[in-house]
Amino acid sequence: MAQATTDEENTGESDADSALVTARRQLERAAAHVDVDANVIERLRHPTRVARVSVPLKRDDGSLDVFTGYRAQHDDVRGPYKGGLRFHPEVTADECVGLSMWMTWKCAVMDLPFGGGKGGVAVNPKDLSEKETERLTRRFAEELRDVVGPKQDVPAPDMGTDAQTMAWFMDAYSMQTGQTTPGVVTGKPPVIGGSYGREESPGRSVAIVTREAVDYYDWDLSETTVAVQGFGSVGANAARALDDWGANVVAVSDVNGAIYDPDGLDTHAVPTHEEEPEAVMGHDAPQTMSNEDILELDVDVLVPAAVGNVVTADNADRVQADLVVEGANGPTTFAADAILEERGVPVIPDILANAGGVTVSYFEWLQDINRRQWSLERVHEELESQMLSAWNDVRGEYEARDVTWRDAAYVVALQRVAEAKSTRGLWP
Repeated sequence: MAQATTDEENTGESDADSALVTARRQLERAAAHVDVDANVIERLRHPTRVARVSVPLKRDDGSLDVFTGYRAQHDDVRGPYKGGLRFHPEVTADECVGLSMWMTWKCAVMDLPFGGGKGGVAVNPKDLSEKETERLTRRFAEELRDVVGPKQDVPAPDMGTDAQTMAWFMDAYSMQTGQTTPGVVTGKPPVIGGSYGREESPGRSVAIVTREAVDYYDWDLSETTVAVQGFGSVGANAARALDDWGANVVAVSDVNGAIYDPDGLDTHAVPTHEEEPEAVMGHDAPQTMSNEDILELDVDVLVPAAVGNVVTADNADRVQADLVVEGANGPTTFAADAILEERGVPVIPDILANAGGVTVSYFEWLQDINRRQWSLERVHEELESQMLSAWNDVRGEYEARDVTWRDAAYVVALQRVAEAKSTRGLWP
C-alpha cells in the first residue's frame, strides 16, 4: 500500500512509494499535454483541507487507547468530496491527501459530480474486536461530523472497512443530526439505503475495461490469458466476470501466494477473501508460486488488484504480460510506469479501470436522495453505460494525442476539473 512522505525533492524509487508525490507528478505530467492555466494546476497540487482528529477508544478490558484519524478533502469544484475511509496502521495525512487527489481524477474521468476525498484511522483493525470496531467507527463519525455530509463529503468503505462500518458511521451521523441520513456514506447494506451491486462494482469495472482493451488490440477474449494478483473484492469479481465472458484466467493469488493452471482456473470454485479468508492456496491447482512471481507470468493480461506499489523499478523489466490493467489503487510505481512505457507495455490506469466503485457509489447517492432503490439489473446496465462512455473518452485522447493510457485518462480528468475551476473562478 502507499506510504506517505512530503519530500518532493527525492528522485529515487522511494518517491514512487508516496501517494502524494506520485499524484503530484501525474498531475504535472498531464498538465504538460493540455492548455490549462498554471494557477489552476498550482491550486490542484494542494488539498482544500485536511482534518486531523483524535479518536479515543474504550477497549473491551476497560483500558483506553487514542488513535489518530484523518479526512483529506482535495477538491470539490465539481461536487461534494467523495472517497473511502480506511482502517490501517499506516494511514497518514499525506497518504490521505495523495489518495484524495486520485479520487478527484477518478470522479472527473467518469464525469461524476463529485470531487476527491480520502480518510481513515491509523489502527490495525485485526487488533480490534467487533464491538471495539463499532465504538471506534461511531466516535470517528462524531469527530468528523462537521466536515462530512450528503452535500459536503461522502465517505465509503476502503481498506479495513466494509458495509457494516458504513452502517455504523451512518447511524452515528444520523443520531447526531437528529434525522436518518443515508446519503452521508455509500457502500452501506441495501437494507438501510445501500445499492445492489456496490461491493462487486470495482471488480466488474476492471473486467469491463479489460474486455474493451482486449477488443481494442484485436485480441480474441476466449484466447486471452489473465493473471490476477489479489482475490479480494476487486480481483475476485474481475476474475469471475472475465471467466464468465470467456477469458482464460490462469492464475490468482491472496496474501499467502498464488495458484496457477495454464489450462485455466474455475474462478467460481476458488474462495474469495470474503468467502473464506486466505483460502486461495488451499485450492487444488497444478502449480503454486509467490505473489511476486505471479506478476512475472507469461500472460496476455496482468491485473494487479491487491495493494499499491507492487510493480516497481525492480521488477518492471520482468513483467511478461502484454497488457497491465490496474485493479488496485496505485499498483504501478512512477518509475515502473516509465519502464513499461519504454518497453511498449500498455497500462490501463486505476482511475479508469477500478472506477466502478465510485460510480456505483454515485448511483447509491442518487438512490438515497430520491429514496428509491434500483434493481441489480439496472445498476449493471448503468455501470456498463458509464464505463463505456469513460472508456471512449479516454480512448479518444489516447489516439488523438499519442500519449499513454494513463496520460490520456488524466488529460480527460484534468480538462474537466480545470474547466470547472475556470468557469467558477476564484473567491476573493
